[in-house]
Amino acid sequence: MNDIAGDRNFCLSILKEFTKNESLLKHAYAVETCVRAYALKFNEDIEYWGNVALLHDFDYEMYPTAIDHPFKGAEILKGRGFDEDFANSILSHADYSGVPRNTLLRKTLFACDELAGFITAVTYVRPNKSVDEVEVKSVRKKMKDKAFASKVNREDIINGASGLGIPLDEHIDFCINAMRKNKFELGLTS
Repeated sequence: MNDIAGDRNFCLSILKEFTKNESLLKHAYAVETCVRAYALKFNEDIEYWGNVALLHDFDYEMYPTAIDHPFKGAEILKGRGFDEDFANSILSHADYSGVPRNTLLRKTLFACDELAGFITAVTYVRPNKSVDEVEVKSVRKKMKDKAFASKVNREDIINGASGLGIPLDEHIDFCINAMRKNKFELGLTS
């Protein structure tokens, strides 16, 4: 691992250079929050894991198509001194990238990506728009409603938990609790 991969301020500057959309920024923070919590649980490098999550979609606003995202982002990061493993971890979150999810970090990033976005969407329809009001059962109920947050891939949520070897309800609960601890930065509090 190179030093820049563990420098959140450096990674945050890259995120903000390429991402202006507030929703995309909040998504990056939400996925980072969940991945960092898992890094702590698994006794892994919290900064490295968190920065991979923080930057997993940094190129999406500029390069939103499957032809470009996350490939352009990986090229940009390598050009800025990030190592191959960092870039490949980001590439692995896209099924179509061809990069296998063969590390715990890669499995965790995939497991948290869609779920963090979905928990955020569920929070926005709660009466006080606070993640404190979100429960596993409300997330599971909304997962059955195909019209709700229709762009979120439910299969990815299910497969992500399975890939980690964690029961889905436990994974949802873990991510809700992680996001509650960071609710102010995520803007998920009333």
